Amino acid sequence: MFSLKVPPILHNRSLVILLAARVSTSIAFQMLTIAVGWQIYSITQKPIYLGLIGLVQFLPMFLFTLIVGYAADRYDRKLIICFSQIVESIGIFLLAYESHIGSITEEGILVTIFFISTANAFQSPPMQSLLPNVVSKEVFPEVAALSASTSQLAFIIGPAIGGILYALSPQVVYSAAGILTLVTSVIILFVSIIEKSQNSQQVTTNSIFGGITYIRSKPAILGAISLDLFAVLFGGATALLPVYASDILKIGPLGLGILRSAPAIGALITSAFLAKQPLKKNEGLKMFIAVMLFGVFTIIFAVSTSFLLSLVSLVLLGASDVISVVVRLTLIQLKTPDNMRGRVNAVNSMFIGTSNQLGEFESGLTASLFGVVPAVLLGGIGSIVIAVLWMKLFPELLHANKLGRSTD
Repeated sequence: MFSLKVPPILHNRSLVILLAARVSTSIAFQMLTIAVGWQIYSITQKPIYLGLIGLVQFLPMFLFTLIVGYAADRYDRKLIICFSQIVESIGIFLLAYESHIGSITEEGILVTIFFISTANAFQSPPMQSLLPNVVSKEVFPEVAALSASTSQLAFIIGPAIGGILYALSPQVVYSAAGILTLVTSVIILFVSIIEKSQNSQQVTTNSIFGGITYIRSKPAILGAISLDLFAVLFGGATALLPVYASDILKIGPLGLGILRSAPAIGALITSAFLAKQPLKKNEGLKMFIAVMLFGVFTIIFAVSTSFLLSLVSLVLLGASDVISVVVRLTLIQLKTPDNMRGRVNAVNSMFIGTSNQLGEFESGLTASLFGVVPAVLLGGIGSIVIAVLWMKLFPELLHANKLGRSTD
């Protein structure tokens, strides 16, 4: 009789709960992204507004993340996440209400997204920092890949659900996303912590900026984070997917949801493989190769007018990207003491936010100046150039090897 074998690490109840919380909030965010992107482009018909969405998401992260990182090292990480999710849900329900009564405007969307992103900036560092508190160091590389797999599953499900529900009405998408966010605020409280080194430092400039100081002292970590920053900053095509779906491929909001899910499908397949067969050597070199492939598939997507080719290129783009995600996550979590992890993850979150959200602004601005296709094409080329340059600037990252076995 057929039976499904559960991986031993999934017998860890707190790990399962934490992964469920991350999946829940990720699905909600992806649904929100689909609804906001399609709605604001429908209202304005201007790509620059897609870029402005990225900008208002980036600003709270830039302003507050370092302070939140300090708080995540000093106070209860679960409570910070809980309260942040509650506040975030209030903003999402506000979008649902404004859509329901027909008072939604592009300015209203931007202001509300800023409010939601402020709450999100407060939950991201403690959410990332909890993972090493529920598993042992020995199994962390495997757990990092599993975490990436579950996140990518959310990135597949969220956009697809968002596209389907948006076809019913925008308020349905927002309401569902708000409910999922509230669910996260509850289930995160059931995570049991096995280890946490309390940070007793008082609030000073040095303690708040301790994460930056630590990362600067670790060239491999600095290289991994900054590589992701600039590669995605220049290579991010997802901000312009509403334009591709509406004007180039003409596939509507449901098609937009499918395109948005495509990178996550590739990432899920790759991360599931890495969970079974973790990278055990030459991780740095493999990371650089993956980033260059990310640029190549971005270029293919940029010039494609075929829905199938666009879909395949996005799947392969996501498969390439997740390799650098797993390497970066393993580097940061295993090379950082727990009483510094909140601040280091805060810097990491800020860099990720910069690459994603500020990258969306860059894409929207570039598309307004040069056109959509040239903007994405230049971004793909830029990712390849960055990878080659970083190989020269950060030899410690290029030669990173056997991360899960390193003792330094």
